[in-house]
Amino acid sequence: MAMLHGQIDEFLRSLAVEENASAHTVRSYASDLRQLLEFLAERRGCAPTAVRVGALDADAVRAFLVERLRSNRRSSAARKLSAVKRFVRHLLRRDALAADPTAGLRAPKADRRLPNHLSVDDTFRLLAAPADDTPAGLRDRALLEVVYSCGLRVSELVGLDWDDVDTSLAVVRVRGKGRKERIVPIGRTALAALAAYRARLGELCRGSRRDPDAVFLNQRGGRLTVRSVARFVDRYTLSGGVAGKVSPHALRHSFATHLLGAGADLRAIQEMLGHASLSTTQQYTHVDLDQLMATYDKAHPRA
Repeated sequence: MAMLHGQIDEFLRSLAVEENASAHTVRSYASDLRQLLEFLAERRGCAPTAVRVGALDADAVRAFLVERLRSNRRSSAARKLSAVKRFVRHLLRRDALAADPTAGLRAPKADRRLPNHLSVDDTFRLLAAPADDTPAGLRDRALLEVVYSCGLRVSELVGLDWDDVDTSLAVVRVRGKGRKERIVPIGRTALAALAAYRARLGELCRGSRRDPDAVFLNQRGGRLTVRSVARFVDRYTLSGGVAGKVSPHALRHSFATHLLGAGADLRAIQEMLGHASLSTTQQYTHVDLDQLMATYDKAHPRA
């Protein structure tokens, strides 16, 4: 019987080449399946390279899921089970397995966690924190403005090209999860920040060969990474006097929360965020309880 590590490598290649999955998706599946392989190896008392496909039986999958639930959130364990199920389908299609060891297994119900978001005042403090008199400061101000104006994921932000920004129509073309494209509006303030940054771009990357397509560049002229953006947000959270830990994703959540609080339609927010399911967007209806209570107190005759 075939070795499991080889089947995992083949599955990951298939994801990248045949299914055109993003690099992020392939990395996530690789991490989850390596954990599975190491778990099975420890369970059998052998090296990961010695684990055969036959070790992937129903008892092993259940034990792996139980182990993950002990050390991970339910949502993380559910994602790992999803990765295993997709890998098993790959094995079944290639007749590497005779039966489905995940049959009948249901993902654990995810904990309800409200999205972390900023108040409008804290958002404005964060957006104003970068310097507006240096090329790097103008870049950082522009990237924060774009995230908040368009509700982008950080991976979508760093993937933006100048050709994606239509200043005449005030829209941005975004390549989201599953490489699906969507068009989102961009505000005047974000466009002005982009223009100010672009005017000083030559100073930021002086003497370097810079990527002519990418919007957000480092000083070497290469495209910014997700980690770089996270470091910038940490820095400006402190310098802007914003309390607590703020992730770049919090600006995306703030975008949705503030739109919803101002009366925007939930389906319009779904389209702008690029959510495949409305249920994902509905998490924001649970967020702004203070505003909901204030509205109730003001409007209800017997409040």
